[in-house]
Amino acid sequence: MKISKLSPNFEVTDIRNTVDFYTENFGFNLMMVVPETQDRIETTFIENKQYVYAMIQKDGVEFMFQRSDTFKDDIVFSKGLNIGATVSFYMEIEGIEGFYESLRSKNIEMTGLKTTWYGMQEFYVKDLNGYILGFAEKVE
Repeated sequence: MKISKLSPNFEVTDIRNTVDFYTENFGFNLMMVVPETQDRIETTFIENKQYVYAMIQKDGVEFMFQRSDTFKDDIVFSKGLNIGATVSFYMEIEGIEGFYESLRSKNIEMTGLKTTWYGMQEFYVKDLNGYILGFAEKVE
């Protein structure tokens, strides 16, 4: 078996708000969205339209977001589970100090920037759905 890509699919309550959070705060780009009718793929949001799925991308990272009702239908193991995380999505980035400072003035739940014993400078953010994102850069 060869694994060629990992694309986390997050269960979320609101597709548009979640995509906005990731594009505005972390610089992700919207790649595609699926409307409630689930009969086509679109590349932009249309005003007053509801969506059940979106895919965003930045550099080599891709995230998928799926609205709770369709997520629980598609992924039966998720029935009865809460949205959120007991796992963190850890991303190595460049320019962590500037990125950290750019987020400090926003209304985002996040940890302080620290240097770890294993040589990484890192911090964690909780997104609007309760998922945990880790950002890290190797200390020179």
